[in-house]
Amino acid sequence: MEIRPILSALLRSKTGAILIAAQIALTLAIISNALFVVNQRLATAARPSGVAESTVFQLALSPIGELEPAEILAMQRADIDALRAVPGVVSAAWTNQTPMAQSGWGFALGLDPENTDTIFGAAAYFSPESLVDTLGLSVVEGRDFLPEEVVEVDPRTGNVHASSILITRHVAERLFPDGESAVGKQIMLFAQAGPQPTTVVGVVDRLMSPFAQSNDDAYSSFILPVRFAGSFSQYLVRADRPEALESVRREAEKALLALRNDRVLAQNRSQEEIRANRYRAQRSLANILLAVTVGLLLVTGSGIVGMASLWVIQRRKQIGTRRALGARRVDILRYFLTENFLISTAGVAVGLALAVVLNDLLVRELSMPRLPVAYFAGAALGLWTLGLLAVLGPAWRAASVPPAVATRSV
Repeated sequence: MEIRPILSALLRSKTGAILIAAQIALTLAIISNALFVVNQRLATAARPSGVAESTVFQLALSPIGELEPAEILAMQRADIDALRAVPGVVSAAWTNQTPMAQSGWGFALGLDPENTDTIFGAAAYFSPESLVDTLGLSVVEGRDFLPEEVVEVDPRTGNVHASSILITRHVAERLFPDGESAVGKQIMLFAQAGPQPTTVVGVVDRLMSPFAQSNDDAYSSFILPVRFAGSFSQYLVRADRPEALESVRREAEKALLALRNDRVLAQNRSQEEIRANRYRAQRSLANILLAVTVGLLLVTGSGIVGMASLWVIQRRKQIGTRRALGARRVDILRYFLTENFLISTAGVAVGLALAVVLNDLLVRELSMPRLPVAYFAGAALGLWTLGLLAVLGPAWRAASVPPAVATRSV
């Protein structure tokens, strides 16, 4: 098919063609970046935490009045015994914080106090029981803590210390980037009283921090075998199977509240609920961007249909004349499809440039990664496809114009 007649026709009605091309360009620039943001947010929200989330829940109780450290430690032991006696409980542990709960403790780790390049922050989990068993963590090197390694810490001293430590694989790789095994190595824990040596006894595959950062720092976590005499009691409990989780939660809550009447329930939520709460904003943003994307595609498709329909009406007599001169229906159909393809191509070319500019802005202002080439290609292909599908209806109506239309005004 000759392109020049099509270009000549477009130049005679260039306003409509420019508007459609501009709409395609703007849509491509926005949806390519929007879909990338959606994918980033959903991928972040779906990251594995290292926890057996379907069977783990958190119980937290706030005391009424002040308790002495000795009484707090005795209460923690009694609570653990009560939780373990609940039917369906596999493991229970007191802890100072919960994965993805959005609040918690953090200390710095390093190899040399004099070398600040080796020092970085990490989430600090304390537990005198086995968080490995309770959370269902995977130990990839070394072992879990031994009972004799547990230390009791009075919060009034302001110093958390332990001679042994469990770290995540991510922490091990940061401390020993050459691939050297971390087990048995002495590292420095920078707590309230300053740097203290501690020995790595094991490495777990993953344990997400309470803050669940959007980058790999979410896995910068470690566990200390510490029984902390804090008045706020927080427990993590693992049920034997997901189906029993709700009933175990109810029974565990009753068991703890029955032990004492000088405290109130602060939290009883599953790890899956904690995850959903942590990533609610990200999922909401993803849904909004998806709605914007669908809306833009609908508006762009409607614009193409409307403009193509107008051109068919304006050219109805010309189409009839071409049919009278021997043009087949397929020739008319191909004409409008080619015309739309040229407009779409111009819009896609401009849209790709705009997408790059918009992505550069997002990289500078929001520290987002660069848009992968696949998103440019996918958005371009999608807009080309949308353009061809949108013009099919008007093009088919144009192809159905009878030759007799050419003689009606004679």
